[in-house]
Amino acid sequence: MKIAISGKSGCGNSTVTSRVAQLLGYERVNYTFKDMAAEEGVSFEELCELAESDPRWDLRLDRRQVEMAREGDTVLGSRLAIWVLDDADLRVYLDAPPEIRAKRIRKRNVETGQEPTDYATVLAQTVERDRRDHERYLRLYGINNDDYGFADLIVDTADLDPDDVARLIVMAAERERAAR
Repeated sequence: MKIAISGKSGCGNSTVTSRVAQLLGYERVNYTFKDMAAEEGVSFEELCELAESDPRWDLRLDRRQVEMAREGDTVLGSRLAIWVLDDADLRVYLDAPPEIRAKRIRKRNVETGQEPTDYATVLAQTVERDRRDHERYLRLYGINNDDYGFADLIVDTADLDPDDVARLIVMAAERERAAR
């Protein structure tokens, strides 16, 4: 079974993808720009800037994710997973308002030792990243990442903890598997 999980930054995509994979005993695929930046020896911010003007970075990232997700029972977590993993058995979109996502991003940054940034700045950066990503996905793929109504399951993560979200997805996966 292949599960695709998407959501904007701060929705809990990475955490939930890991927990779902663990609960189901599936391989977790969450190859991101952060991973690619580390492989290339550049900062995450530098790679994001490169991707703004050179589509090869996005295309390479998405191609690699799909290749990795085709290896057996997998859970693919990425911004575009539900759009690019065409043979997904379950497509899940995680949603949360920008204000909630910015609070999570700020907390994550502090926990990982990054320079603390005030909430208003993180919120502005989050909204700007959403805008840039949206424009880039439209330009590269014709994908409107604000149009996710086709997903099999849409979860508002604003008031849920990652374990609760993961359990909802596992239940949906079990229903999907049973319906086969």
